[in-house]
Amino acid sequence: MNGIRIGNKISRLPIIQGGMGVGVSMHGLAGAVAKEGGIGIISTADIGYQEPDFLKNPREANLRAIGNELAKAREIAPQGIIGFNVMVALSDYDAIVKECVAQNADLIISGAGLPMDLPKYVIGTDTKIAPIVSSARAFKLLVKKWKMKYQYTPDLVVIEGPKAGGHLGYKEEELDSPACSLEATTREVLSLVKTMEAESNTTIPVIVAGGIFDGQDISHFLSLGASGVQIASRFVATEECDASYNYKMAYVNANESDIEIIKSPVGMPGRALRNAFIERVKLAKEPISRCYNCIKTCNVKNAPYCITKALIDAVQGDLENGLFFCGSNVGKIHEITTVPRLIQALITEMGTVIPA
Repeated sequence: MNGIRIGNKISRLPIIQGGMGVGVSMHGLAGAVAKEGGIGIISTADIGYQEPDFLKNPREANLRAIGNELAKAREIAPQGIIGFNVMVALSDYDAIVKECVAQNADLIISGAGLPMDLPKYVIGTDTKIAPIVSSARAFKLLVKKWKMKYQYTPDLVVIEGPKAGGHLGYKEEELDSPACSLEATTREVLSLVKTMEAESNTTIPVIVAGGIFDGQDISHFLSLGASGVQIASRFVATEECDASYNYKMAYVNANESDIEIIKSPVGMPGRALRNAFIERVKLAKEPISRCYNCIKTCNVKNAPYCITKALIDAVQGDLENGLFFCGSNVGKIHEITTVPRLIQALITEMGTVIPA
């Protein structure tokens, strides 16, 4: 089994741990995954929510926390590959990307919109960049823009399918469409990438995400030609995950019937666990007492609820009032384990032994 080559950076395993916010994948989880040979990703979505001045100065708190979290993750995995997930929809997107680069992040993965101008922040640096796309069409459009304006080819691409957790790059009616399945989109993007690589004499690793659960899933997509996978929900139920115990147990106790597709203030559908909060916001707008100016597309007057507050409530373990995003396979998670044990289980399921 080969790792993922991103320019001059090579992981030992073909596994990226997906970024999960608010506060679910911070230094603890990202560092643990990187230490085991995967690629650890810290979510920048309100990353500074634990900073003492977050309520008064969320922007400054978030920017400060980027360096703090990366430094702590590097203490755990000095030789590991550690990066950030930055949503295009964030109001402070530009400033957050600049700070990630200034802190010498190995990688920035960017989705929740197409990161059309991401290359301008990393040209001349050692930080690699990857868009998250949900279709070959979107990827083709982005690559054309990057080449024309910046003469830059993506260092890798993440295909996120309709079974992912959190915000989804699909209309709700597309989620069960065979044409939008992860397999179909992977084949289309791989075909497109093959042509792009021949034309530009570069290599673009293709990473698949959304519903990847076990070693058999990994083997399946590697056999299709992908260079690796991104896994998120599976890493929530680990001791190293930065979320509260209640958050982890919400995953462990969940059944497939507990999953619901919701409408988010971000303007995208999202996959989450049904609870009292979700039932409430179906009936009436949740009062918003404070705006964190977190999302470009959020209109406070019309928003059904404050997504920052709901996600912070969740990560801190408020089962009644939090928004618990999850992937489609959350019902298969039955225990809290550790990152080393989980990764070893994935390797064993693949039938492959990775040398130490």
